[in-house]
Amino acid sequence: MTSFKPADILLPENADMQKWSVVACDQYTSEPEYWAELKEYVGDSPSALNLILPEVYLGSGDEQARIDAIHKNMDNYIKGGVFREYKDALIYIERTQNDGKVRAGLVGCIDLEDYDYSKGSASLVRATEATVVERIPPRLKVRRGAQIELSHIMILIDDDKKTVIEPLALKKQSMTKLYDTPLAMKGGHIAGYLLDEGDKAMVLDALEKLGGKESFEKKYGLKDTPVLAYAMGDGNHSLATAKAYYEQLKAANPDKDMSSHPARYALCELVNLHSPALEFEAIHRIVTNTDTQKLLAALEAELGLSAKQSGQKITIVENGIHRDAYIHKPLSKLAVGSLQVCLDRLLPDIGGEVDYIHGTEVVDKLSQQDNAVGFILPDMGKNELFPTVIADGALPRKTFSMGHAWDKRYYMEARRIGEG
Repeated sequence: MTSFKPADILLPENADMQKWSVVACDQYTSEPEYWAELKEYVGDSPSALNLILPEVYLGSGDEQARIDAIHKNMDNYIKGGVFREYKDALIYIERTQNDGKVRAGLVGCIDLEDYDYSKGSASLVRATEATVVERIPPRLKVRRGAQIELSHIMILIDDDKKTVIEPLALKKQSMTKLYDTPLAMKGGHIAGYLLDEGDKAMVLDALEKLGGKESFEKKYGLKDTPVLAYAMGDGNHSLATAKAYYEQLKAANPDKDMSSHPARYALCELVNLHSPALEFEAIHRIVTNTDTQKLLAALEAELGLSAKQSGQKITIVENGIHRDAYIHKPLSKLAVGSLQVCLDRLLPDIGGEVDYIHGTEVVDKLSQQDNAVGFILPDMGKNELFPTVIADGALPRKTFSMGHAWDKRYYMEARRIGEG
């Protein structure tokens, strides 16, 4: 059976959906003014904003008070009849991004028994980037004691023949439309459609075939390799938190059968890696407060850097001046992996801090500081994601970004995770 399943999904029944749906909590983390403006816009209306902890507030003096308020709001929304529950449901969504591109997706839940975020994992559901375990405890504080979950988790499937999600676009006119609304704060637009029993069966059958061992081995030219069926796109630390919470529940209840507990699953959106709306952008590096010449000499020795062209290329930026260098002793299938592994090895001795940068112009500017050097990395092709994770395991942190902050997943659906 597939790890992705229908879920008992909660949606607000009589809410202003534009005020209900808000962007993922891990966006705009250095822009408190964004969240202040959003709060003013939402006002007293029912909203997912009242059920999440924007990470801009992590470490603030009132963090626990905010969490207590979130749990109280969840209870009030449930008791106050804000939600209608759709049992055993899958929802087809079409998200029109701010740039006009449409990202199709499927909302259901993922089985946490099939997910392992630890390094070297061979589970059906895997992290694509290294999980920073220190980011889990603050999120656990929200999940522990919460009656419901909202999700900004996006999980990718490598469905190049478009057998799972794309056929639903041709059927949406006959589906029950659950919502159709603009999204606030440059979020674009979203519409959601409820699948009937026939469409659910079609989707689950297609997923089972896609994730089968025979299909997997043929696609990637492999033998005797654990199947990777689902790869994290966004929200890895939220999924890791759900997993940690579920494992804690099992440990605390050793004599109880937890196989049907709602916390065994996590609400998520499934998206095809080959969606034209998904664009992978490189995340570049700047190293500051370092001995640049010593660092570059060490990188040259460790990675075999030279001007002679090879498969992996990085661009070194000093004082805004670009210099291409090629890696002849790669440490990963991707240039970003080779560079990051090497920086992690060298900087504890040489000294320096790494920052992760979107946009080459920012790298140019920051490289003009004293004792700073930048590294511009090539965009990762989408077709490289699954093969690289299969071969190398989770990629180094900050390997790639999928779209702008306002195109990230907005909270819409919810799901009970508490018993009773």
